[in-house]
Amino acid sequence: MSGFKFSPEKIISELCQFNEHLLQSVNTLQHLEEVCVGQTPKEIIYREDKLQLFRYQSEKTPRKKRCKTPLLICYALVNRPYMVDLDQERSFVKRLLELGLDIYLIDWGYPDAADRYLDMDDYINSYIANCVDQVLQDSGQNQLNLLGICQGGTLSLCYTALNPDKVKNLVTMVTPVDFKTPDNMLSHLAQQIDIDLAVETYGNIPGAMLNDAYNALMPMRLGLQKNLNTPRQLKDQASALSFLRMEKWIYDSPDQAGEMFRQFLTTFFKENGFINNSVVISDRAVDLKQITQPLLNVYGSSDHLVPPSASRALTGLTNSRNYAEYEVASGHIGVFVSGKSQTEVAPRIADWLKQQE
Repeated sequence: MSGFKFSPEKIISELCQFNEHLLQSVNTLQHLEEVCVGQTPKEIIYREDKLQLFRYQSEKTPRKKRCKTPLLICYALVNRPYMVDLDQERSFVKRLLELGLDIYLIDWGYPDAADRYLDMDDYINSYIANCVDQVLQDSGQNQLNLLGICQGGTLSLCYTALNPDKVKNLVTMVTPVDFKTPDNMLSHLAQQIDIDLAVETYGNIPGAMLNDAYNALMPMRLGLQKNLNTPRQLKDQASALSFLRMEKWIYDSPDQAGEMFRQFLTTFFKENGFINNSVVISDRAVDLKQITQPLLNVYGSSDHLVPPSASRALTGLTNSRNYAEYEVASGHIGVFVSGKSQTEVAPRIADWLKQQE
């Protein structure tokens, strides 16, 4: 077994370079402008409890190139939905607007102690259902296109199965369907959680605690490696703002309503409800076979939170005769914030929706 070989000259060079980047980062931070996110113009058209429903201001796209059916984006309950509008240069929402889509988005807000007993029935049959009705009323359409992201995709599948007449086309993005695939590290972690004890102890589940759990899935990459690379990320204002926008989003983590957290983990992570056809919401069985509309399933090839196997399990679970999968060479977040999201992902989704008109 050969030992490690260290070059003193190389070590000195790397230390000097690190020190230089560190000094540059201090200077950058001293002159940095405000870290702004979610800047695409929008207005609130509906409020309910902590929830807000936004309508984005449409780009001036010729009517013949626009999609007449409105698109409602349903984001996950964890983290904040401005991920899809993080950076004006690489805003997923802005790009979809440019491509001729009329976009609405659900912002779940920040649950507090008053929301402790909200459950899946509240989120799906009240909040999502009311937002769908508001979008239809505002747009003057009888149906909408629904795009669910991550956990929001799981909720969107449930809503569509229960209300198939209101959804014209369904897009799921980085959405877990099979919650017990062997390569699902988050699921392996979830199996070890005493959910009842966690909810009884905390009431609402702290967002910071969930963040720690996500970081624990890749401790070297999301911990040590990221910290060592931070001075390089802050060397100039442009790269610093890009890095800090992402950091702001990562640590802007709402607490999770206790009962919703309990039911979601039990129904999906523990019981794998979609695969075992055992999802029941307010005494109504969720049958994915009720989904017959066109369905586009988008997933990241290197997603460590929702591995491709977890998303591709949707194949054959619905009765959609127009089911398509789209694999993006990206991780969980890169699907929305990378250059590829602008040149490939958004155009692919917009084109697919327009083809269904």
